[in-house]
Amino acid sequence: MKTALIHYWMTAMRGGENVLAEFCRLYPDADIFTHAWNREKVGAPFTSHKVTETFIAHLPGARNGCQKYLVFMPAALRRLDLSSYDLILSSESGPAKGIRKPSGALHVCYCHTPMRYLWDMSELYYQAAGPGGKLAMKLFLRRLRDYDRRSADTVDHFIANSAFVADRIRRIYGRESAVIYPPVNAAFFRDPERPGANDPKRDFYLCAGQVTPYKRVDIAVLACLKLGRRLVVAGDGPELKRVQQIAGDSPLISFEGRCTDERLRELFTNARALIFPGIEDFGIVPLETQAAGTPVIAFGQGGALETVLPGRTGLFFPEQTADALAGAIEEFEAVPAWDPVVCADHAEKFNPERFRAEIDAFIRSVTKV
Repeated sequence: MKTALIHYWMTAMRGGENVLAEFCRLYPDADIFTHAWNREKVGAPFTSHKVTETFIAHLPGARNGCQKYLVFMPAALRRLDLSSYDLILSSESGPAKGIRKPSGALHVCYCHTPMRYLWDMSELYYQAAGPGGKLAMKLFLRRLRDYDRRSADTVDHFIANSAFVADRIRRIYGRESAVIYPPVNAAFFRDPERPGANDPKRDFYLCAGQVTPYKRVDIAVLACLKLGRRLVVAGDGPELKRVQQIAGDSPLISFEGRCTDERLRELFTNARALIFPGIEDFGIVPLETQAAGTPVIAFGQGGALETVLPGRTGLFFPEQTADALAGAIEEFEAVPAWDPVVCADHAEKFNPERFRAEIDAFIRSVTKV
């Protein structure tokens, strides 16, 4: 089958782009369609494929961040000519699935999540937006929601990246979906020489990833300040300045900014535990951390419930408050030992080979190949 891969935008290498990379390995002859591609930030394995951008890519600043052009994306998608393709595999968490599906083609959508800024977290995104963003949401939110629901009609089969997202798809689109967990490069992060979780040399907790409002890094900072524990924040984003203000000049809290994969591996390996206080659709970072042998202290909702084994690879706290997290940190420290091998072996179950095999089996089952 001639295959088209549709991805919302390729402006940074994150979880969605790692999924697209595995699609490329599974379909080496496929063509890629996306709103914008920043070749300097997102290179191999995409350079070996034909990549077609929509007109969004030619708008000012789009290749560094095209979310501000969200309102134009439905029209951009419908301009794509997919008439020669038999299989359309879309990767969706921004507008990607709303294409014009050719007669006789099969459209399978791998959904990382229905767009958070339109649905479950729209109020949170509205509060964090500037004046222009707030005005745009007031003017276009209802229209974009209607479009998003209609665009689900072009999809023949949904695949969700977690049971949590499958529930969202059912609630928002009224559709059922298979669940195939995304790939985790556990082999890269695994460290057989890692010291035990309660080694006294490892004296800091870690928050890693984008610092955005829904990640609730502020809770981690407040909890560590309350307990007198060291915290390293690895990442940047629109919430970073506010979190830095909360930390003040305390020597307990340090900020690494955006890190290379090698630096993240070092932090994962040497942290006492990852603190994961947000609600994520799936959450790659907890599994990367477990691959390094490090346990996770997570808020007990969202994808973390599917990636952390309570009492074995981490534990959960019940409320998104600094007090609840502080209590969980004390509970974590009361455990005599956390086995790094158990953590690493659990993460290995989410490896890329498993992901490709499950996607291949699903596509074969719906195409009868």
